[in-house]
Amino acid sequence: MTSRKEITIYDIADKLKLSAATVSRALQDHPAVNKKTKKKIMDLAVDLGYRTNHFARNLRSQRSKTIGVLVHELKSSFITSVLAGIEKVATAEGYDLIITHSSESLSQEIANVRNLFDKRVDGLIASLSFQTINLDHFNAFYEKGVPVVFFDRVEQDGSRTVVVIDNEQCGYIATQHLMEQGCKRIAHVTSTLKRNVYSERFDGYKRALASGKLTFKKDLVIIEDLTKHAGL
Repeated sequence: MTSRKEITIYDIADKLKLSAATVSRALQDHPAVNKKTKKKIMDLAVDLGYRTNHFARNLRSQRSKTIGVLVHELKSSFITSVLAGIEKVATAEGYDLIITHSSESLSQEIANVRNLFDKRVDGLIASLSFQTINLDHFNAFYEKGVPVVFFDRVEQDGSRTVVVIDNEQCGYIATQHLMEQGCKRIAHVTSTLKRNVYSERFDGYKRALASGKLTFKKDLVIIEDLTKHAGL
C-alpha cells in the first residue's frame, strides 16, 4: 500500500493562492489573519488531512510543550484523581503529558527521571518512591532551570516546591474521632516512616493519643507496604 504524501502549509497556500506565512499564522490562530481567510485555511487543512508538525515547531521555540509526571504507582484512586486534574489543566494550556511510574523502586525512579529529562519536558511533577533517599537524580532539571514540583510524597527541606496536605492533622483528626466513639485500643496501620506522608500521620496519631490521655503502645503500630496482601 502506497503511503499518502504528507500535506504541508505550502500545499494549502498553493491551492488558496496565499502566502505560506499567512497559512502558518492562520493555523496558529494568529489575530493578524482575518476570520474569513482563517476559516478557508482551516477548512482546507481538515479536508486535505494536514497535521501540524509539532516537532519542528518545538525545535524552533526550544519548548516541547510536554510535562513529565512521575508517580510511585498507578493502581490508586488518589493517583488517578491527581492525574485527571493535571491532565485537565495541562490540556487547557496546550500541553501534553508523559506519565511514568516507579513501582516504589529507586532505580526505576532514577531511570524515569533521566528519560523525562532526555525528552526535554518543560516541567516535572513527581511523587517519590518508598526507596528514595535523596533527590540528586533531579539535579539535572534544576541545573537547566526546568521547574520541578513534588506532591504528596516529598522532601520538605525548604528548598523545593511541594504540594501537600496537612497529614499530621489528618492523623490527629482520625484518631480523635475513634476516641470520641469510646475506642481505647487504637491501632495505626501505616507504611515506611521514612516518607513524609506516613511519618506525619503517625505523629498526628501519637498527638491525639496524648491529648486523650491514652498510652502509646508500639504493638498497636503496624508498618507494612500498603498492598492488599499486607492487609490480610
